[in-house]
Amino acid sequence: MFGWRGRLGAVVPSSNTTVEGEFRRAVSDGASVHSARMPLEAVTVEELDAMADDAVECAERLSHAGVDVVAYACTTGSLLHGPGFDSDLEATLGEAANVPAVATALSVKRALRVLDAERIAVVTPYTDELNDREASYLDDAGFDVVEMDGRGIEANADIGSLRPADAYRQVRGTVSKAGAVDAAFVSCTNYRTLPAIEPLEADFDVPVVTSNQATLWDALRQLGVSANVPGRLGDRE
Repeated sequence: MFGWRGRLGAVVPSSNTTVEGEFRRAVSDGASVHSARMPLEAVTVEELDAMADDAVECAERLSHAGVDVVAYACTTGSLLHGPGFDSDLEATLGEAANVPAVATALSVKRALRVLDAERIAVVTPYTDELNDREASYLDDAGFDVVEMDGRGIEANADIGSLRPADAYRQVRGTVSKAGAVDAAFVSCTNYRTLPAIEPLEADFDVPVVTSNQATLWDALRQLGVSANVPGRLGDRE
């Protein structure tokens, strides 16, 4: 039976080409991934704000597939309106689907906290406007963003074309500038990162958290299902 260990529902931007692939490669045998899409082509404040209007309908549609947990798989989309928006989003989507829900931004905070990270280096594909919002969000959560580097990309399709090697090099450069940090965070669920996590941790001896890794780890905790979540985070409960 398909998804007999659990069904993970993912609410993703329509232009995201990364979440389903990374989730499916990491989930255990017997668990399945099902997605619903919200319209978004450019990663801007305006499009992210408009996209959120479709999240509840997506969660309701995923409930038709009998999913056991819903993940709102968009980082900036789940932190756009500052503290409290993330938890409200989880509650709203959970109610719509009648199952537990996680939102990427809050999943990242949970991941950083379970790793005892305070001083962090952050890399993103985003423009400065979104980087500033993300830095404020993390600062408000009690993290010290020591160094932040963005690529200035708006088109989400272009973000999806980035490779794990791009993430590796961006993290390497940013961590080198930052000096001593407790963790590095790679933001954006459309940034392919999972293959880069363990090489980065081995080469720089620092925990690495990425948006998809944290979201998947958090959702699977709700399911009680083990998976091949890469990196030191995968060893934490």
